[in-house]
Amino acid sequence: MKFLIGTISLFFLVSTSKGEPETKSPSKLELEREIRRLEKLREEIKSLISKNQEILKKIEQEKKEVAEERKKLIEETKKIQKERYKKLAKVFEKAVDEDPELAAERISKIKDPVKAAYIIYNMKETKAGILMDYIDPKMADKIVKIISQIKNQEKK
Repeated sequence: MKFLIGTISLFFLVSTSKGEPETKSPSKLELEREIRRLEKLREEIKSLISKNQEILKKIEQEKKEVAEERKKLIEETKKIQKERYKKLAKVFEKAVDEDPELAAERISKIKDPVKAAYIIYNMKETKAGILMDYIDPKMADKIVKIISQIKNQEKK
């Protein structure tokens, strides 16, 4: 586009420098109008580009804010889950004191071994040990594997 404008401008300068009268031929008028139209279009394009860049910056900023909010939400969810498992652990500790077999039966019936593992992980070791004696061996195996993974993650 710059090449076209430059070529047209050069053509215009050469034609006016030959000493021609000031009257312009229709083709020169058309060229000048086209040049002005193209310059207006160029300015409009520049304006649109700058507006789009501003919008892009806003989008990127909002994306960062959403990512930070998501991270905070995940951390808050984890914190709430930890508190929940600690409360459940206290409930099961009391249940172990009253009837360890019944407590073990209830832990064994939890469908998700990860949840059961987190509950036992948050219990006092002595009471967790008593409970593990009564838990179904297959479930106990799964729970022990999960607890060892939890401990390894906490070390890191």
